Amino acid sequence: MPGELIAERYELEEVVGTGGMSTVYRAHDQLLERNVALKVLHPHYADDEEYVERFRREARSVAQLSHPHIVTVIDRGEDDGQQFIVFEYVDGENLKQFVERTGPLPTRRAIELAVEIADALAFAHEHGLIHRDVKPQNVLLTPDGDAKVTDFGIARSFEVEHGMTQTGTVLGTSNYLSPEQAGGKPTTPATDVYSLGVVVYELLTGDVPFPGENFVAIAMKHINDLPPDLLERRPDVPLRLAAAVDRALEKDPARRFASMAEFAAELRRCLAELDTPDSERTLIVSSPVLRECRAPRVRAARSRVPVYVILALVAVAAIVVGILELGGAKGKPKAAPPSGVGTPVALAGVTGYDPQGTGPPGEDNADARRATDGDATSYWSTEHYTTPQFGNLKKGVGLLLDAGHTVPLTSLTLTTDTPGYTAEIQAGDSPTGSFAPDSSSKRVGTRTTFALSGKAARYYVVWITSLGVGNFAHVNEVKARR
Repeated sequence: MPGELIAERYELEEVVGTGGMSTVYRAHDQLLERNVALKVLHPHYADDEEYVERFRREARSVAQLSHPHIVTVIDRGEDDGQQFIVFEYVDGENLKQFVERTGPLPTRRAIELAVEIADALAFAHEHGLIHRDVKPQNVLLTPDGDAKVTDFGIARSFEVEHGMTQTGTVLGTSNYLSPEQAGGKPTTPATDVYSLGVVVYELLTGDVPFPGENFVAIAMKHINDLPPDLLERRPDVPLRLAAAVDRALEKDPARRFASMAEFAAELRRCLAELDTPDSERTLIVSSPVLRECRAPRVRAARSRVPVYVILALVAVAAIVVGILELGGAKGKPKAAPPSGVGTPVALAGVTGYDPQGTGPPGEDNADARRATDGDATSYWSTEHYTTPQFGNLKKGVGLLLDAGHTVPLTSLTLTTDTPGYTAEIQAGDSPTGSFAPDSSSKRVGTRTTFALSGKAARYYVVWITSLGVGNFAHVNEVKARR
């Protein structure tokens, strides 16, 4: 209980976590005057030698692992029949709590955390240990935002052939189980690769690929079902990253990354690609990793199409996209004119437009001007909502723009650093409305041009009807032409 002194040294202060085998406390080390995390085996397991040995083995296993992204073991002992392990205290939340609080993470942040976790697990593998319970609940975040892997309670040595975790025994957490764990088959380092793939999927989408109501139902999905397409749930994820997650989630361990170190290396390449110009990213398609990865939806058919045919199709697709960007073959007009065509019209961001909100339709919003200040690093932002559909509170929100006088616009180009939301352009003669649609609805990319009808109006609204990742949207810059 809090206030109790363990081993005449560690004063228990509060419970910070509990599991099937143990409870973790924040404790104060009276000898060294510091906070520590003290993990105590539940009393009803104290007389079960199997559980006691598993608990001791966790301490021995993690004591071998000195790594910046693995929680350090400080001490182990027994006090009046109570088995305990002392870890460094990480003053922060776990990764599961972080995702539940913030929603899907920005791509860069998700990859950075995945790299740190992969490095920690690769280090454990190099020292002969498989974690076997990789999940965001077992990743702690320091105040500086660094990841630290913890809870090697069911870790297993590569060399173990007999003992308390025989083939046929299912250990792990259902949402993150590898197919081989779900089937009670032997585990390998590829087991941790799969579980980390599930974690990365969750970081990017905010949900696990195989949710379910009970352990058995979820386990069967891991064994039999393909995960939902990551790109359908998160369209702004780079193709290379989607392919890496796809490979990590292969049912057959032999088809995953050959090692956790290889997975970490590919995640680093994905991170580096974020700073690669779009025009150069197609060159990466020919990399060995992507040649071995199947596209998320194509893989379900287990196509026998040769790699060179797939690469040829990619090249053709790129050419077609280029033709469309130029207006189509034989001069056929495209739906949205290129943003460089027509005479520029200066717009001024006026305010947010929220006709179903608690205030007037044009609420004060000083940030609106940032959408037309010529600086693509600044932005106007919606509020954060509970769901992409504004928590079902309203049909949409918008950004009100003033052209200064009545003018027939033919196109409006929107730039954003939060692609993935859906919007249309509306027009009207009064800053308070009403406004009528002046374009079709589009899913917004990093840079999106809306073709307008050419109807004369002074005021225009970027009307957002569905939010993207994180349940908010930025408008970094708006340019218009007549």
